Amino acid sequence: MSQTLSAPAVTAIAVTAAPATTAAPAPAAKAPNALRPLVLDVAAPLAGYYLLHSAFGMSEFAALAWSGAIPAVRTTVGLLRERKLNLWASMMLGVNVVGLALTTVTGDARLMLAKDGALSATIALAILGSVLLGRPLMSSALMPFLTKGDRARSDAWHRLAGGRAAGSRSFRRHERLFSTIWGTALLTECVARVVGAFTLPVSTMAWLSTVFLVGAIAAGAVLGQIAADPMEKLVRAEADRPTDC
Repeated sequence: MSQTLSAPAVTAIAVTAAPATTAAPAPAAKAPNALRPLVLDVAAPLAGYYLLHSAFGMSEFAALAWSGAIPAVRTTVGLLRERKLNLWASMMLGVNVVGLALTTVTGDARLMLAKDGALSATIALAILGSVLLGRPLMSSALMPFLTKGDRARSDAWHRLAGGRAAGSRSFRRHERLFSTIWGTALLTECVARVVGAFTLPVSTMAWLSTVFLVGAIAAGAVLGQIAADPMEKLVRAEADRPTDC
């Protein structure tokens, strides 16, 4: 798992997914529950990897293998018990598998730089693939920030996402667009990193790769507002709409 990609990228994606709003915050009692999947499927494997690799001195291969146990178990349980794919856990499992496959790439500085791009591409393709599956991956990261832990907004989100509200078609379209924007931004970062790894001096790419990553996250955060702002308006309108008793 890349020292320059995985932890900052996925964490920043979850944080910068929030649209900038001035609305007064609603009670956040349920926000931790909404963020729990991200903690279990993303933060825990990442923390496990860095703890095992940096603190306990495990090899990169061993740390990746052990940290991949959590997403592997959650993916399997989701398939067996719930009959559905846990997309966040599956994405992290895919990142770990790719990382394990690429740990054999050693000795060539340019290949090591390109390796980070392959990990970025895994995340990007998982996000874009989730759009094609009709289950946009970034939605679970965005939902807590749009609903703000408010029960009425959470219920409104589920009605809109489930096709049970008047604005569902528009909501789903923007939901897919949000994940598409993030997936495209990260895939572009991957292409730029790989091209740079083989065309620019290694000393330049050592710092420029981080600039590419920060730029991709910034692009996702800024362009993501194109989809996030209309989604928030739809959630707010649906939450305020009178419902039949």
